[in-house]
Amino acid sequence: MRPQIVHLELHTPDLAGAGSFYQQLLGWAPETVVTRCRPYVSIDAGLSAGIVTCGARVPVWIPYVEVDDVDAATERAVSLGATTVLAPRAGPHGRRSVVRSAGAGDLAFWQES
Repeated sequence: MRPQIVHLELHTPDLAGAGSFYQQLLGWAPETVVTRCRPYVSIDAGLSAGIVTCGARVPVWIPYVEVDDVDAATERAVSLGATTVLAPRAGPHGRRSVVRSAGAGDLAFWQES
């Protein structure tokens, strides 16, 4: 499988403000999704996308790339100089991790269950 972006997620300190901004600017209607952990807003951006508050000091868009093996992709990123922001872990619909590269930014790996 060739890795492809399957989801975009905005991490922001202002969930309501971000949802309102994108709705007014682009017509992306925010829809609150009930989760166990924290408020999450799904937006219709032409692909799977959402907005979450997670302690980010400044808003940052994180692309989720589907891979065959989250652990292997994370290890490869670290071997190329990235740091692990979120270690590989299982969630309700699959496994994910987040890595950060000084020159390339944040990237999430996704493996569907």
